[in-house]
Amino acid sequence: MYQRTLRAAVTAALAAAALAVAGPVTPAHAAGTTLVVNAAAPYRPVTHVASGGLYALAENNRPADSTLLPIAMNTLTQPAPGVGQKPNGQPPGGDSLLVAPQADRVGAAEFIRMPDIYPDFPYKWVSWTDWLSKVDTMVKKRLAATSVSNIAGWELWNEPDGTWNTASAGDFNAGWVRTYQEVRSLDSLTPIVGPSLSSWKASYMQSFLSYARDRGALPDVVSWHEWNAANIASEVAAYRAMESSLGISPRRISINEYAWTNEVDVPGRVSSYIAKFERAGVESADRAFWYEYGTVNGLVTNNQPTGSWWLYKWYGDMAGNMVTTTPADQTGLDGCASFDPTRKIADVAFGNASGTNSVRVSGLSALGQTVRVHLESTPASGRFTAVTAPTDISTATYNVTNGTITVTVPNMDANSAYHLVVEPVSGVPAYQHRYEAENASVFRAQRLTGGTASAGGYVGRIDNTGDPRTDSYVDFIVNVPTARTYTMTIGYANGTGATSTQGLAYDGSAWHTVSYPPTAGWGQFGSTVATTVDLHAGYNAIRLAKGAPYFSGGTGYAELDYIQLD
Repeated sequence: MYQRTLRAAVTAALAAAALAVAGPVTPAHAAGTTLVVNAAAPYRPVTHVASGGLYALAENNRPADSTLLPIAMNTLTQPAPGVGQKPNGQPPGGDSLLVAPQADRVGAAEFIRMPDIYPDFPYKWVSWTDWLSKVDTMVKKRLAATSVSNIAGWELWNEPDGTWNTASAGDFNAGWVRTYQEVRSLDSLTPIVGPSLSSWKASYMQSFLSYARDRGALPDVVSWHEWNAANIASEVAAYRAMESSLGISPRRISINEYAWTNEVDVPGRVSSYIAKFERAGVESADRAFWYEYGTVNGLVTNNQPTGSWWLYKWYGDMAGNMVTTTPADQTGLDGCASFDPTRKIADVAFGNASGTNSVRVSGLSALGQTVRVHLESTPASGRFTAVTAPTDISTATYNVTNGTITVTVPNMDANSAYHLVVEPVSGVPAYQHRYEAENASVFRAQRLTGGTASAGGYVGRIDNTGDPRTDSYVDFIVNVPTARTYTMTIGYANGTGATSTQGLAYDGSAWHTVSYPPTAGWGQFGSTVATTVDLHAGYNAIRLAKGAPYFSGGTGYAELDYIQLD
């Protein structure tokens, strides 16, 4: 959902209805509440679920890579090849295939929104002949783009509950199946995404899923839009119950638009969305598009960070595992947290409350009897005001009692977001050396768990098919302090009984071969190999691939546990 202008959105029938039904509930923001964090209770690996955006990128590398790499982008939803959509009166832009090289450089996957081939919103239906011809053209363009390997799915339609012309095109469920079959007649491999409802609507979703199930046309990724953070947990649970009741195997969930107009530039509000997406277990979530494209929807202005960008930077710095956070309720103070077992750092990003509140962090026994605690904040600066750095609030040493500390956060602003870092008082490395494979951008492989794996997770089922739609690779976004040659140690397992190989490339370099001698078995870690990489100061992208564009393919199989730079 987006608007041509704020006035047009309010006056248009579709947007007015959405505003009345789905607009966010203003939280109480009560003071005196406590967010409870258990650093010893991991529940999923860090994957930066909510670091995504609708129309986040525009052609000509907008915004710059330097603004995207620190926020660890997960997914993008971009317009169709040959885009005709004119968002908010802007010229068509953000063509998914044209921005794919930049998305690829920063480790982001793309969903292609097919109806954005049309110029208007709500979409103006022409005919079935016209639509299916456009579908064929879009799919053929993608298939011809053999150097593009980060397309994660075809989104067949957007907000059918308000934009589908039933009078001219017939029932949407039948139209979905017809479009699904047309895409599959040309592309049997790329996942299909839908139905992309304008908000969670149980009866609509049940009708859609039942119809699609009975005709072999279920989406691989189920999607809808979220405008009220307080409802995320209950709506995801309702979908999972519906899925089970219909005998449908679990689908990945993408919330491919989130945060209303009065929330998307307010980091305090957005911190609540991020926390709830993580706890609910969705795979990806994209910031909604309301204004200018090519800015990650207000995170960047003239290639400088806004206040909201710093929230995503803190989120992007999280490593290891997401750990349990428990808010007092679903409408006020909330946040997400991670624990990196290698550096022994607990990291909390939170907000959505005013006055004096607290964060209680337990599970800290491994950090020692005293810990260093740093607290900072970032304001709601809007879309056009750059914020060069967060505001430091305090740095202090806390005594740990029964593995727990309580940090008081005074004078909170409900619109601002806050960042709490808890670490040992000594022995913390100057920069992150170890990067877990399960924290990286994983393309067509699988994140798995294992008792001998570093941080408890690894990436396996890394394969090579010779097709950019199904080749497997893992992209590590790393940040190093100086330009130099680094020794890169790779933790791995290889149960084939013979040496396996993968390709290694970084920052546009030529491909190199990494060899993995056989190990004790699959999922049994402790073995390493070492190579060298020449990195520049700051952020670098390192790819390990079984198959990828411009790489002929590796041999055998190897599972990846981590890389370490020394």
